[in-house]
Amino acid sequence: MSTELPARSLPGFSGFFALLGLHLLALAGVVLLPALLKVPALLLLVALLTCWFGFYMVQPNQGKVLQLFGRYAGTDRQAGLRWANPFYSKKSVSLRVRNFESSRLKVNDAHGNPIEIAAVIVWRVVDTAEAVFEVDNYESYVTIQSEAALRNLATSYPYEEHGEDYQGLTLRGSSNDIASRLRMEVHERLQKAGVEVLEARLSHLAYAPEIAQAMLQRQQASAVLGARKIIVQGAVSIVQTALEQLRSQGVVDLDADRTAVMVSNLLVVLCGDQKAQPIINTGSLQ
Repeated sequence: MSTELPARSLPGFSGFFALLGLHLLALAGVVLLPALLKVPALLLLVALLTCWFGFYMVQPNQGKVLQLFGRYAGTDRQAGLRWANPFYSKKSVSLRVRNFESSRLKVNDAHGNPIEIAAVIVWRVVDTAEAVFEVDNYESYVTIQSEAALRNLATSYPYEEHGEDYQGLTLRGSSNDIASRLRMEVHERLQKAGVEVLEARLSHLAYAPEIAQAMLQRQQASAVLGARKIIVQGAVSIVQTALEQLRSQGVVDLDADRTAVMVSNLLVVLCGDQKAQPIINTGSLQ
């Protein structure tokens, strides 16, 4: 496995002025020296001309991968004008933080429900040698492996919990845990390409259109049932408190039948969807 090594290079401006001076001296030698000495001066001039191809520019947060006839010679991360062996081939690799947003993938969750899911991956290259030599195209590798990890994650967890007894992670209800697991899985896949994953988040999560309406109805029904449960619990508590206060303060002495009628009426009033319609009772309870 390739590992990044620092490249040996010289400051470009110092090399520029030194090479310019040698170049002028060689030109003067070609013009002024005798004929017998002009041949070495011409050879020196050709060698100096070749040296001009050794200059290259390194941008901030960029690395230049240097190779000599196919052999890795190191990576230069020093920003500015640099000079190295003119026979080096130079490949630029960006070290900046980059975002990748996946397309909306249609997969089945752990319960077999079709869902649409997408994610945003924040990544950067940390080892230029691995990025260049371990994979054919590290940018394409990031795209494919990130979507593969997202598919695997989506099939490992349900979209949401079905029933109160479910205690596991869900894509919809455990967003922070799911994001952490997604980042870890993508990072493991991209390590061999010299890529570090800084953050991974779901950017889109929804049921597929063919079942979205049915699932929406189920969610609405669950919400209504949950609200009704809370209302009933509150109503029972209110009725219990009312009966205890009536008994303790001696306001009225209710037998079992009258207590049952009162409880029934209070529950109807408290749990009903519409306002109660008062009815005056002029007869007996029998």
